[in-house]
Amino acid sequence: MPDTTSIWMDTTPATTYSPLEQDTEVDVCVIGAGITGITAAVLLAEAGRTVAVVELDRVGTGVTGYTTGKVTALHGLVYDQVRSRFGAGGARVYAQANSTALELIARWVRDRGIDCDFRRKPALTYAESEADLDDVRSEAEAASAAGLAASFTAEAGLPWPVAGAVQVQDQAEFHARKYLLALAGTIPGDGSHLFERTRAVAVDDGDPCVVHTDRGEVTARDVIVATHYPMLDRGLFFARLSPERSYALALRVRGPIPQGMYLSTESPAHSLRAVPHEDGDLLIVGGEAHKTGQGGDTVERYERLEAWARERFDVAEVAYRWSTQDAMPADGIPYVGRLSPVSRHVWTASGYRKWGLTNGTAAAMMLFDAITGRESPWLGTFDANRFKPLAAATSLVKENVNVGAHFFGDRLSPPDARSLEELEPDEGGIVTVEGERVAAYRDADGTVHGVSPICTHLWCQVKWNRAERSWDCPCHGSRFDVAGKVIQGPAVDDLPARELF
Repeated sequence: MPDTTSIWMDTTPATTYSPLEQDTEVDVCVIGAGITGITAAVLLAEAGRTVAVVELDRVGTGVTGYTTGKVTALHGLVYDQVRSRFGAGGARVYAQANSTALELIARWVRDRGIDCDFRRKPALTYAESEADLDDVRSEAEAASAAGLAASFTAEAGLPWPVAGAVQVQDQAEFHARKYLLALAGTIPGDGSHLFERTRAVAVDDGDPCVVHTDRGEVTARDVIVATHYPMLDRGLFFARLSPERSYALALRVRGPIPQGMYLSTESPAHSLRAVPHEDGDLLIVGGEAHKTGQGGDTVERYERLEAWARERFDVAEVAYRWSTQDAMPADGIPYVGRLSPVSRHVWTASGYRKWGLTNGTAAAMMLFDAITGRESPWLGTFDANRFKPLAAATSLVKENVNVGAHFFGDRLSPPDARSLEELEPDEGGIVTVEGERVAAYRDADGTVHGVSPICTHLWCQVKWNRAERSWDCPCHGSRFDVAGKVIQGPAVDDLPARELF
């Protein structure tokens, strides 16, 4: 399988912020240096708060570094759904929060002179099939009623016919990691810090709070858990979120590239946008979403996405390929606010439903308001501890039945290979060694790495991801590298090594 580095990671420098070296005290500790964490930290620091950002890896190397870079308040077919579950007022709040987030990004890009390929573009959700046309018309009406300048159109500007589309003009696209690195650089100094390669493992919710890391402690009045999927389970987020992976290709194509941002209504949906590159625009094609650890052979996902693109464009080369992970909320909008109903000073945000650049920015704005004592016009709707039984009950039941099936069923399923010796170079799988199951990977040189196959979060059995060379949990989306190191939470502990010989 070729390398799976995103265009955003390949075209930005590695950061070199130091890890936490001694116990530190600040006003606010932010766990996670993605779009939510960095935005919140900048807002707080500029309001006079001292901030410490604690990042497991490097700035913007998580979900934000593997986005498609769309900055829009049009999120597929969301407004009709939000209106049915949260009322017309809820839909207006969702539109206002995401539109305001877009304009904050635009203002910061302009006022700070951030070179991040920011370009205003229309956003469209289109239907190829007449069967989806009523849904598109309903979405155009609902989005317009919510306050967006949305309209129905029969002309999408694509090189193939469509039945119709909902469109919103004057949205945007950009290079998310260039943007994030520019913001991150403004945080250290005047009592604020940015610590990389520092793993937060626990948080004491007190007055003050204490964030425990593998390198020391950070004491703060408030803590923001901005780890995409909360690494603390006090709000039972593992039962209210569903992790999904999806895939992207950056293609060199012969002929014109559509200059809007597109998402289809089909299943699986497909995403399109142009991206500037040194030798002209590339075309980003995304899609093939599936639940993490449950999608079958992940290499085949890339192959199907490429086949879809080649049917519609004259593809000269696949320049980049990558995948990402999203947290899908049970009732359709993100969870933002206190980590649990009894939390006093620990806050979180998650469930961005594949639209983290605006939802994540809006979440940072809400958390900033809450921590600084300002009234947020949106936080009541996005409340992380809301419970909407009629809206979410069916999704909650289905998701937790799915989790239970994997928790018990995977333990009873046969191993992926009969013996360790059957693993080929660059192949991983669950094998049995002296009667014990082991997650084993044989690298290109023949060296075998063995770890426990049981996720350290809530003990489901991990699955091998052939495309990314990782162990993925099918229950709550934790991911680990071949040596068992945590790549993505909610797990905070590595998979223990296992003796193989």
